[in-house]
Amino acid sequence: MLWYQSIPLWFQKIFPKLIWQIPGREKTVYLTFDDGPDPQITQWVLEQLERFNVKATFFCVGDNVRKFPETYASLRAKGHQTGNHTMHHLKGWNTNTDEYIDNVEACRKYVDSSLFRPPYGRIKPGQAERLRSKYRIIMWSLLACDFEKNLDCEKAIKGLKNKTRNGDIVVFHDSVKAERNLKVLLPQYLQFLNENGFNCATL
Repeated sequence: MLWYQSIPLWFQKIFPKLIWQIPGREKTVYLTFDDGPDPQITQWVLEQLERFNVKATFFCVGDNVRKFPETYASLRAKGHQTGNHTMHHLKGWNTNTDEYIDNVEACRKYVDSSLFRPPYGRIKPGQAERLRSKYRIIMWSLLACDFEKNLDCEKAIKGLKNKTRNGDIVVFHDSVKAERNLKVLLPQYLQFLNENGFNCATL
């Protein structure tokens, strides 16, 4: 079992103004994908989602949208939601606040959305406060860990299935780094959601 797949409630309470879960709708989860778009991997994800008639939210890196506008247009055309993931995938903890905000706004020129997710989930309180006037800052309650190089996919999918609860915001990655694990985990997880009566909604 991966202890970090499910974000502890005590940690969520440290940043109560950020959105970790969306309770209320019965048997509903919110699938999200970070770090794309990528022409091959994002297209593969879209095909998997279409198989199960699922809509998701993609937190896009602005520079990737700039490089691959057709892929971004495709996911929008298929009815998926998008969110801002900074222009260059900056780690907030290591970045001056003014520079960080400027990078988010640079991404906004390519991703017109009121949703924002900080790369790595790492954001300073001051950065969050400044962004909250324009964005809903979306974190997560369940992490696929598909980016882990030595991930045991059997344990990871077992953990995802066991920990999935109503209102969970679940994170996968449509990136080269995550591709190998993503292609194992995502089809199985979508099948699990389908067989257990979970609906998937966009944020």
